[in-house]
Parts: sequence; C-alpha cells; structure tokens
Amino acid sequence: MVKHSKYHLGIEIDRLTNSIINTISGDSFPTDVHPVTKTDLKVTTRKNGWLFNWAGEFKLTDRQLFKLTIRNNPDIVQGLLSISDYNDHFYLHLIESAPFNLGRNKLYEGVPGNLFAFTCKISWDKGYQGFISFTSKTKLIEHYERTLGATHIGGQKMIIFPQEALKLIKKYFPA
Repeated sequence: MVKHSKYHLGIEIDRLTNSIINTISGDSFPTDVHPVTKTDLKVTTRKNGWLFNWAGEFKLTDRQLFKLTIRNNPDIVQGLLSISDYNDHFYLHLIESAPFNLGRNKLYEGVPGNLFAFTCKISWDKGYQGFISFTSKTKLIEHYERTLGATHIGGQKMIIFPQEALKLIKKYFPA
C-alpha cells in the first residue's frame, strides 16, 4: 500500500539552469544525481542543519532517495530528494537543499530545479511521459506554476504534465 506524504513542499525554485551556479563566482558546475547511501545519512542530519529527518525517510520502503552532487565531488551533498513510483507517475514527497544552499547567503543556485528535472527524467525513462505530482504549500502554488510549469489540480496537489516535464528534462539533461 502506498503511504502518502505528510509533507507539503515549501522549497522555492531559485533558478532554472543546466547545472548549479556558485553565487559568489558565477561559475557553473555540472551535477550528478545518485542514490542516497547510509553514509550520506550521517552528514544529512538535523544536527548539521538539515530540516528533515532523512534517516527516517530512508527507512520507508516505498521511497527512493537521491542526492545531488557536483560532478567528481560525490561526497558533498548539495540537495536531497524523496520520491515514490506510483506505477503511472512519480510522486515527489520531499526535496531539500543543503543548509549552505539556503537563504540570501546560499552558496549555489539551481539545486531544487535540478532535482525536479531529475524526477521528470526518471518518470520519462520509466515510460510515464515525465508525469510527476507533489503537494505544495499554499503560498507556493503560483510560484511552482510560474517556475516549473506545474498545474494546480485542486487543494494543494500539483502535477507536472509531459510538455512541461520535457522542457525541464531538455534544460537539465541535454542530449
């Protein structure tokens, strides 16, 4: 049985790029997305400034957790993602930028958009045409419509349909 998420996404999309961008130098860095390991969970803790209990999320059998890293630097986690395969689309339960990528003094921009695009890509690769859904905080519904092309389908539920998913995929994963 699918366990629905208790979370409402509250992360803002700061910038859509094909990488992540250092806010100090303006340099762009290519990224990779990898499954989260138990070793990653030792550093992605509330004690280290992360907002969510990723170890608890890791234990849920219906969840797949991924980390965003800068290419060739897999030990520094830039952001985390928790998703589930609902057999016709992927549901995005939780997304979080690393503590050093939050607020006015963040180190890198582009982390959330990167993780949304990755979710669309694995949905596309699985044959779901890029369909993803998520539950938004009310105040961010219009933001997700504007930045991601997401569609509000009632309540706080949102969907990214194939046309918009393909735009994100092409931006972040050019052929």
